[in-house]
Amino acid sequence: MARNTGPACRMCRREGMKLFLKGARCDTDKCAVTRRQNPPGMHTFRRGKLTDYGSHLREKQKLKHYYGVLEKQFRQYFQEAERARNTGEALMALLESRLDNIVHRLGFGASRAQARQLIRHGHITVNGRKVDIPSYSIRPGDVIAVKPRPKVLELVQANLAEHQREVPEFLSLVPGAQPEGHVLRAPGVEDASLPVQVQLILELCSK
Repeated sequence: MARNTGPACRMCRREGMKLFLKGARCDTDKCAVTRRQNPPGMHTFRRGKLTDYGSHLREKQKLKHYYGVLEKQFRQYFQEAERARNTGEALMALLESRLDNIVHRLGFGASRAQARQLIRHGHITVNGRKVDIPSYSIRPGDVIAVKPRPKVLELVQANLAEHQREVPEFLSLVPGAQPEGHVLRAPGVEDASLPVQVQLILELCSK
């Protein structure tokens, strides 16, 4: 499985905003964006003015890094979204419907990277069946739960207690000894937690 193995904090500094790629660290003074306002690289003390293409590209890169997808996979999502009536809404819905994103937004994983690890190691079930594919698309009515394994449950409970993340309206969290989440409806643009100009991404990918 291809994945980005570079420094996560450099991505946040490049975009000039927190993408919350490091879990609890992003909420502390150790966050790279808080400590160093300049973009990564040698002698980059200030940000230059972006060109029109640069503005479009930065929006796309920000979206890719936030959801943890690479270019080929992002293009596949875009091609699928193009078949819908509203491409922008469909694209955001596809990204928000990823299982790793759902596990993170329910609070089971401190970050999307940790959520992917939980899934890949077989600790997450969907409708009672193990799913170990982070890009699996959830549907309304699905039930996401954690397998009854002591160490995993302890980790998930600690994440829920520490972060107390606000659960989006399209999801419902049922706390308890073995917490589970319910998908109430398909996610929309308004459910995304990342401020992004989708129109700029569509203009870039349509060329």
